[in-house]
Amino acid sequence: QVQLVESGGGLVQAGGSLRLSCTASGIILRLGVMGWYRQAPGKQRELVASITYSSASNTNYADSVKGRFTISRDNAKNTVYLQMNSLKPEDTAVYYCNVAVYGLTQRDYWGQGTQVTVSS
Repeated sequence: QVQLVESGGGLVQAGGSLRLSCTASGIILRLGVMGWYRQAPGKQRELVASITYSSASNTNYADSVKGRFTISRDNAKNTVYLQMNSLKPEDTAVYYCNVAVYGLTQRDYWGQGTQVTVSS
């Protein structure tokens, strides 16, 4: 079994920064694409950013966060990070990590979610 544990959410004023972390543990041969999603009240879950496993670590960002958020990963620690700068009230949401895991089987796993609240 694989578990994802998130940390780093909280309350911050507009213009501030937060760093989210998500660590995978369990039977893991290697990880694939790692990503962060968010869901605001009354809205659908949306992709915020993703990063591939390869040494090139290709990244992809939602237009709304480009230039403000940075996704990175540490494969040795099975961890993905999301550095969020210049936060806006519209960034308020529950943030979830999603990780493709190659272990006994191959499947995606979700973190438990961490609340990010940006006050104006």
